[in-house]
Amino acid sequence: MSSLTAAVLIPASIPSPSQGVWHLGPVPVRAYALCILAGIFVGYWLGRRRWVARGGSAPVLADIMFWAIPFGLVGARIYHVITDAEQYFGPGPGSPIDALKIWHGGLGIWGAVGFGALGAWIACRRAKVPFLAVADAMAPGIALAQVFGRFGNYFNQELFGKPTTQPWGLEIAFNNRPAGYQDFATFHPTFLYEALWNLGVMALILILDRRFKFGHGRAFFLYVAAYTAGRAWIENLRIDTANHFLGLRLNVWTSLILFALAVIAYVISAKRHPGQEDITTGPAAGTPTEPEKADTSEAEVSEKVEDDKPEGQEASGDTEKVEAGSPNGSNGPEPADGARD
Repeated sequence: MSSLTAAVLIPASIPSPSQGVWHLGPVPVRAYALCILAGIFVGYWLGRRRWVARGGSAPVLADIMFWAIPFGLVGARIYHVITDAEQYFGPGPGSPIDALKIWHGGLGIWGAVGFGALGAWIACRRAKVPFLAVADAMAPGIALAQVFGRFGNYFNQELFGKPTTQPWGLEIAFNNRPAGYQDFATFHPTFLYEALWNLGVMALILILDRRFKFGHGRAFFLYVAAYTAGRAWIENLRIDTANHFLGLRLNVWTSLILFALAVIAYVISAKRHPGQEDITTGPAAGTPTEPEKADTSEAEVSEKVEDDKPEGQEASGDTEKVEAGSPNGSNGPEPADGARD
């Protein structure tokens, strides 16, 4: 095969999308938003399958997600604005009102996970289900959701890495290149690196969970540790504006700290709470609790006793106390066979 033919078959770089917004009349449809919504959908789909497989209630999980998703979106934006405050409150061209323009990009994963976990915790308290069991069920779904979300950065031509001449280099339009990098045409596609890494994280959790039956938060702690291990080196490739501390980008420090905390939490959970928690103890929607069932059964027995009394017989203290499995007094009929069992 000639070199010319090889050049035709193997692209020299990854082209960026020509546009990330389409208009349906006056309504803009943004690829970034579609990627986020697609990630939420597939993440919930996977988490729901895992939750139901463990015996959990699908309606209860849906109620929990109605709390977790809005909390997560708000938290993701808050984290981004706080960690890049100079873009909105500094002397640059940005303004505080730009902090509300989420469609321009800017969602911090740790704000999403943290605030989303807070919303889920509140909902779990209301539903009386163990929060860490929900976190375990959703852990690989979170990683899968991030895969879709990162393609939003691809459509926005943002958060790419250093210049590269590798054949998988990402083409970036001149207007989207940071200051000092206008002379470079292709950059490391960090969105793709992280998407592939998250697919690996999802697969790792699913494979190990099938063997070890994670419980008490261990699947979630494994997600945090595995994701941050990849995020630390991917973050170091990026050239977008970021705050630095002791020579490292802020998100690198965040990844290192969360990795250590996740490993510690995993070890403690494995030692103190081996096995899986029972997620069927919380009442499902429309299902009576055990005390309610017991009261109902007692009421049915009492009603049965009253119905079995001969017509005209007055209830007395002796005849009211009938125990299942003991013979009736001389004034009452024999109990049904089922009462003796």
